[in-house]
Amino acid sequence: MRIKSILGGGSAALWILGAPSLAQTSYPLTIANCGHSVTFEAAPERAVALGQNSAEILLLLGLGDRMAASAFWPNAVLPELAEANAGVEVITVEFPTLEAVLSRQPDFVAAMLTTLLGPDSRVAKREDFETLGIPAYLSPSACATTLDAGDAYGSREALWSMDLIYQEIDDLARIFDVADRGEALIADLRARETALRERFADAGDPTFLFWFSSPSPADDAYLGGGNGPSGYIADVLGGSNAIRTEADWPTLGWEGIMAADPTVVVAAQVDRNRWDLDRAETKIEFLTTDPTVSQMAAVQAGRIVVMSGAAMNPSIRTLYGAEEVAEQLEAIDLP
Repeated sequence: MRIKSILGGGSAALWILGAPSLAQTSYPLTIANCGHSVTFEAAPERAVALGQNSAEILLLLGLGDRMAASAFWPNAVLPELAEANAGVEVITVEFPTLEAVLSRQPDFVAAMLTTLLGPDSRVAKREDFETLGIPAYLSPSACATTLDAGDAYGSREALWSMDLIYQEIDDLARIFDVADRGEALIADLRARETALRERFADAGDPTFLFWFSSPSPADDAYLGGGNGPSGYIADVLGGSNAIRTEADWPTLGWEGIMAADPTVVVAAQVDRNRWDLDRAETKIEFLTTDPTVSQMAAVQAGRIVVMSGAAMNPSIRTLYGAEEVAEQLEAIDLP
């Protein structure tokens, strides 16, 4: 069936940035975060955002002038945030060192993943900042996972939702004393989510395969897991994830992927330039030319769409990714 378009693509929330502050934060402010209590004596002035999600939320809240630096960017910043982001130093698009973060003299660190701020972090533990008197905040999406041995990203027993992002926006807005901006941003995102669900209410339950990247065609593919943000995107678009694992980032060989027989293949565009298959065009070339993989029904029918890889992380970009896929589904005849 062909899905009818009743709403345009994702709208920017930048209209909120000039709004006067209505709800004031009383300091000291204590935030409950991932089993920790974090206290702020005043609004941060030199925040470091560890992860694209943390950085883009702060930018959407109009806090670019309060950011000392950012790091870990799978993709380029949202176009509507490019000007604001240009004034914020990027330490690295990969994992920074703790020394590099501390050299920016932060008075607050916000992180999006446990690999950036957690017990087995590649960067630092929360305690590393606490001993220096630097408040640290971890995205609720990250601490909602169950960490398994050998799996740094964990798994989810229930489907992830944007509610965790809305909580994060509210927390950060209160920390920076811009609660009114947070409320407006959340309202905008909720409206967009509702519109997508209504638009694809009769989609017919297609299944989606979300391919993030692979070191090479011979290696197992890194995929978006069933209960993670990719599963949420599929759910919003009236379908489900073809990969049924609880792990956020399962790896699977192409025999297993072909057995899943997805209705639609979502090829992620990842801008970090680590592997050739980070690029969506390289993924599509492999899908359409490999003698075996090209026989998948979705590939044969041309049901391949492109989405920002950042949307596969639990982040504000996940909803943007759903909107990105939605626009391309308009040109696809789903079975």
